[in-house]
Amino acid sequence: MDDGATPLTAIAESFEGLAKLVNSLKDSSQELRLDTLCDACSLVSVLFSSLGLAFKFAELEYVSKVRDLVEASKKHETLHTILDADIANDTVKTPGSHTRNLRRVRQGLDLVRALFEQFMSTDEYSLREAASTAYTQVCAPYHSWTVRTAVSAGMYTLPTREQLLIKLNETNQSAQKKMRRYIDASGPVIEYIDKLYISRKITLDW
Repeated sequence: MDDGATPLTAIAESFEGLAKLVNSLKDSSQELRLDTLCDACSLVSVLFSSLGLAFKFAELEYVSKVRDLVEASKKHETLHTILDADIANDTVKTPGSHTRNLRRVRQGLDLVRALFEQFMSTDEYSLREAASTAYTQVCAPYHSWTVRTAVSAGMYTLPTREQLLIKLNETNQSAQKKMRRYIDASGPVIEYIDKLYISRKITLDW
């Protein structure tokens, strides 16, 4: 197996670089570039597509939101500037706003983190159980009954653990190592994004 060329390798390496960058930003005058974040986030979409119908909602929403932020990065250099622009225009929570889309992308990163944690918790844990728990923790509180029902039904179409590993060109052991790397690296990135909202008195419960 070519261990260096898998989607999980690319994701783990990219987020480790992003986490190192975020951790190096010592004061508020140093800001994370939006295009840098988008480069890392765009790699995650392959995971949602590998999960099939159950996570189609996540794939479509996540991919469209990342695409919006990529476009926004042509005008706004950093994450700070998109939040400040929406605050100035009173469009923070308006559907389609960059601030709202960044919130949804952050939610997608957290969903993958939770899924990986559940996947690694035991080899006996089915992917459906892992995905259901992760979805309930991260996304369900913010989704309508209709979306939650559709996701619940779609969970039965998920691939098995073995099928997912084949799709990702991984063994169970190699996948778990890279999932752990992503979990560790995504934490500081998610925290950095959350702090941008909190510092501007924007709540996180939406």
